Amino acid sequence: MCRFFGVSGSGYHDYIKRLGQAHKDAALAEKLRVQQAHCFQTYGYRRMHLWLESQGIHHNPKTVLRIMKKYGILSEIRRKRKWRNMGQRMRKYENLLNRQF
Repeated sequence: MCRFFGVSGSGYHDYIKRLGQAHKDAALAEKLRVQQAHCFQTYGYRRMHLWLESQGIHHNPKTVLRIMKKYGILSEIRRKRKWRNMGQRMRKYENLLNRQF
């Protein structure tokens, strides 16, 4: 069967061994999910990393990003701002080139 599917025998047996185990990231993902619900989905992975550090849980920021992507708990993308800073474009001048010659 392994030859038919192109899988090594040791790889197949390793996969069968892992089937019954819980994911090692599940506990951390649940903590992240609870915190995201508390902060209305506004914390990104960097802020979550800082929050975990303040709780005494030490993980690499890339690990936090990977777990947040895997479980679909990334922050929501910010909305576009209603008002834009236009800088020098605040004054409107009459268009002198748009006239009959």
